[in-house]
Amino acid sequence: MKREVRVEDAVGMVLGHDLTQIVPGQFKGRLFKKGHVIKEEDIAALLSIGKEHIYVLSLDVGEVHEEDAAKRMAQGIMHESLTFTEPHEGKITVKSVHDGLLVIDVDALREINEIGDLVVVTKRTHTPVKAGMTLAGLRAIPLITTEDKLTAYDRIIATHRPLLRVDAFAAMKVGVVTTGSEVFKGRIEDRFGPVLKAKLEAYGAQWMGQQIVDDQTEGIVNAIYSFIAKDADIILVTGGMSVDPDDRSPGAISQVASSVVTYGMPMLPGSMSMVAYYHDVVLMGLPGAVIYDSVTAFDYLLPLILSGQKITRKNIAALGHGGLL
Repeated sequence: MKREVRVEDAVGMVLGHDLTQIVPGQFKGRLFKKGHVIKEEDIAALLSIGKEHIYVLSLDVGEVHEEDAAKRMAQGIMHESLTFTEPHEGKITVKSVHDGLLVIDVDALREINEIGDLVVVTKRTHTPVKAGMTLAGLRAIPLITTEDKLTAYDRIIATHRPLLRVDAFAAMKVGVVTTGSEVFKGRIEDRFGPVLKAKLEAYGAQWMGQQIVDDQTEGIVNAIYSFIAKDADIILVTGGMSVDPDDRSPGAISQVASSVVTYGMPMLPGSMSMVAYYHDVVLMGLPGAVIYDSVTAFDYLLPLILSGQKITRKNIAALGHGGLL
């Protein structure tokens, strides 16, 4: 239960919640913390932030203070890839322990935010993150919430654990096969290699090298198999991904693959990309968009693959929502 008290009469009383001070353009933060014992010298500061009254709390059975609620919420989503701040103005911030891919149970997150009073706010699932990056915020909206709200939260978490986690990127070995008679015969300089090497090394992947081959199916197939023989985890085939007669990459990938997930996907740019597997080896066909556009379908799929996720038709179909990059 909250009891309203004039600040002039509050000396010696315990503050029941954090009080925030805002100085436009200079500062926004906690002036007094929950649990602070009000002193005579605090009265002027309280009045300066417009607080002529404060609340002293006396909780009834079944009531939970916002900070205690946030701590309960954090306890429920503990994971070795996450770290948590102390409550600040009723909120706990969740951060990443290491680099990796943020993975969230989006359906469970929606259920939690339907409870009322309690909110969990996150970055988007499948976002690449760095160590120390803020991933989520947890809080109870009212100063006092109820035990039944937290019980509902605990029930959802118990059946959807973990709610969020960060999957570390594996140091996968990647080989690149670049097709195109114009590059093979030296008429133009290859541009795929430098772009892909930079993208891969940013995630800690191991660059195995690049083979440049002519627009012949046999040469592309042989180059793919040569990287397989060297224990590549991922093989990227660049160029030759359109429907022109000289574009042989999709056929060559299909010839090697034990399964083809997709040729074409609902993302722009990068719609002519291809994903297949030779057993556990990932085979990807990359169109020219990779060297012309800073972000393509490849930039979305690469962190998923490096975090160990198996790409499926369901993954690909979901890309259409938000796939206009």
